Amino acid sequence: MVYNVLDYLERAGERHPDKILFADPSREVSYGECIHTAKSIGTKIAGTGVTCKPVAVLIDRDTESLEIFMGSIYSDNFYVPVGKALPPGRISKILETVEPLCLICRERDREFAESLDFQGEIWIYEDIRETEIKEDVLKDIRKRHIDTNPLYAIYTSGSTGIPKGVLVCHRSVIDLVERFADCFHFSENEVFGNQAPFDFDVSVKDIYSTLRNGATMCIVPPKMISFPKLLIPYLNEKRVTTVIWSVSALAIVSSFKGMEREVPRYLEKIMFSGEVMPVKVLNYWRDKLPDAMYVNLYGPTEITCNCTYYIVDREFSVGETLPVGRHSLIRRYYC
Repeated sequence: MVYNVLDYLERAGERHPDKILFADPSREVSYGECIHTAKSIGTKIAGTGVTCKPVAVLIDRDTESLEIFMGSIYSDNFYVPVGKALPPGRISKILETVEPLCLICRERDREFAESLDFQGEIWIYEDIRETEIKEDVLKDIRKRHIDTNPLYAIYTSGSTGIPKGVLVCHRSVIDLVERFADCFHFSENEVFGNQAPFDFDVSVKDIYSTLRNGATMCIVPPKMISFPKLLIPYLNEKRVTTVIWSVSALAIVSSFKGMEREVPRYLEKIMFSGEVMPVKVLNYWRDKLPDAMYVNLYGPTEITCNCTYYIVDREFSVGETLPVGRHSLIRRYYC
């Protein structure tokens, strides 16, 4: 029985510590390296003496952001991803609402972080990753952990335009990725091509499906999504087998006819959510990759990403509506 998402990380780390866990265009991090860095960061945060409190993370599309997430989890606190591309006023509102233990960022973002209206401590990733690991402290924290402890809070725009935080616990994510593995037959051979920013809940499926299955996650740079001539070779270079993307990202590829010269040769599972999938877009992808599995996912952030799914099992003509499915991805509620 899994009670903490770190159980996934450590289980995979024991099996293959040198396997690449997270990769971006400039850096790769193995399971063993991620565990070591995360424990250092976790030890630093644990020095505050508190648990189950928010840790704000000024995110980028990089492996370092993910290591900070894992470090926050080791301290048994929860992370709040904050996109630095957001308007400063919105970032300040989120920080004001969350009242985090600290704000963690990269050295290159120090000046930006200091310019925000934030009165708390700002910690720099490059500094705290050098913290000496205190295994006894982390072990004691782990003993006191329960699976309904919060894992992350993601902020949506909210119907009023005021940032609205959705708090999700370990058990909810564990249940989700266990069902994903059962329904879609994920294995340690998966290479997930992450398209969603880390402050969108779609990325949760990438991150924790990767950990659960001992797989690899490659971060796709945003500029490549807009330029299929760059995107498709990148997916092939990284041998990406699975994408869980927004409909709009898939639509860009079809709009530019991005697979006329080259197709993603290793891609086996194509999953999408967030908006209605136009049949024209779906048919373009199915024409180019007829043997892939196509899955329509549906669900709000509050339900932990998705609650229903539909595996495309027939041809659809323009004018038809793709089902969102009837089979629940939810086994039970804990939080």
